[in-house]
Amino acid sequence: MRDLDEATTRERIADHIREQEATPSEIADTLDVHVDSVYAHLGHVARSVEGSGERVLVAPPECADCGFSGFDEPLGRPSKCPSCKSERIREPVLRVEATR
Repeated sequence: MRDLDEATTRERIADHIREQEATPSEIADTLDVHVDSVYAHLGHVARSVEGSGERVLVAPPECADCGFSGFDEPLGRPSKCPSCKSERIREPVLRVEATR
């Protein structure tokens, strides 16, 4: 674990989801950053951990009304469901896991 005073936001996000799975909102609350910042960093975090023998696992966003989970960008923040047009979207759940 890095010294949090010296770690970048991306390093802090990666460290947090190594310890426990979390949604972008949970990460933002824990790290005291804006949730939009977390979403902006997620793709970079996923690419950076791949080189270290790890990967980011994503339970994709899901529509709370119809259950649709086939969003084009699982690390993105969808505004509404393409199936039923609901705006009640559950956030993706993320974690870092060692590759085998």
